[in-house]
Amino acid sequence: MLVYVLNKDGKALMPCHSGKARILLKERKAKVVKRTPFTIQLIYGSTGYKQPITLGVDAGYSKIGFSAITNTQELISGEV
Repeated sequence: MLVYVLNKDGKALMPCHSGKARILLKERKAKVVKRTPFTIQLIYGSTGYKQPITLGVDAGYSKIGFSAITNTQELISGEV
């Protein structure tokens, strides 16, 4: 499960896995901002590293599919 992450100033960073978020919360390096979707905010300064994300859309006959991916993983996908 992915957890959304905000930097100290409230700007979006790359999501992290729930295990990493749990460690940050336990060490008091982050705080919970929202429960749905689960979002944490870092208390310390960070470099603001972001990866390029590609959005793919497939306009099918009866449904439209979408997916947001990085070079290594799929962040979100769904169909409308």
